[in-house]
Amino acid sequence: MTDTARAATRTRRDLCPGVLRPWSAEDGALARIRLVGGEITLAQLRRLGQVATAYGDGDLHLTSRANLQLRGLPATDGRLVPEVVAAFTDAGLLPHPTHDLVRNVMVSPLTGLDGGRADLRPVARAFDELLCADPDLARLPGKFLVVLDDGRGDLAGRDLDLGVVAVDAGHAQLRAGSTGWGEVVAIDAVPAHLVELAHAFLAARGTGVDAAWHVDELAAPLLTGPRDPRTEVATGPLPFTAYGAAVHVEVPDGVLTARSLPVLLDLAETDRVVVTPWRGLVLPVR
Repeated sequence: MTDTARAATRTRRDLCPGVLRPWSAEDGALARIRLVGGEITLAQLRRLGQVATAYGDGDLHLTSRANLQLRGLPATDGRLVPEVVAAFTDAGLLPHPTHDLVRNVMVSPLTGLDGGRADLRPVARAFDELLCADPDLARLPGKFLVVLDDGRGDLAGRDLDLGVVAVDAGHAQLRAGSTGWGEVVAIDAVPAHLVELAHAFLAARGTGVDAAWHVDELAAPLLTGPRDPRTEVATGPLPFTAYGAAVHVEVPDGVLTARSLPVLLDLAETDRVVVTPWRGLVLPVR
């Protein structure tokens, strides 16, 4: 981030939307469904489509953080009506209500399916478990983002607060902010290191409405080590094409409609799909 961003002075608390804290818009409430690493089951996607049709504008909106949003939802006093919250909960899409706003974890979408130096999907899940088991980490800003690049460089250009880049099948280098690099650690140790860094951020960010939202806004960096040359790879956005074990399908305008959703889901050959930060879907094939 720029020096201007680092010196930013906040005048309000973070208002990033979630299920329990929707954003009020002219067409109704907007709710963001956070997907760790973009991962979601076919059954959950179908259920979201049903909720969007029954209560919202009928569409599922893909975000640049590999999440999903529903618009036009009914709300009272700034909260979604109970039946909509219950639908999300029953679908398993609100597993940790206290941490709903802070489960912001992006992962190379093809990790564990095709290419990359290491499978970071288990790392993402383990970090999410540690995050949600820690009451203090519920205080992280809703915009705080963790980015896990499996070494292929597809997420190398993303702004982030914490993250790693895999350097081989068993190790990754820690990141904090746009320029902070830390130790090269064992893949299995990554979740605990990220939790430790998240606590360090909370301790340094301050309190009140002017508290930092991002690592780059801190007065001092969290990590100051040299960058491992093996992390210096950047491939850019994942192309929309077929891969060995999956296909990356473009979603026009990033909107899954009541008509397009069943068509795309019929292409999937396994139960899980991955929402990508380029407003597409990775559909694994057998």
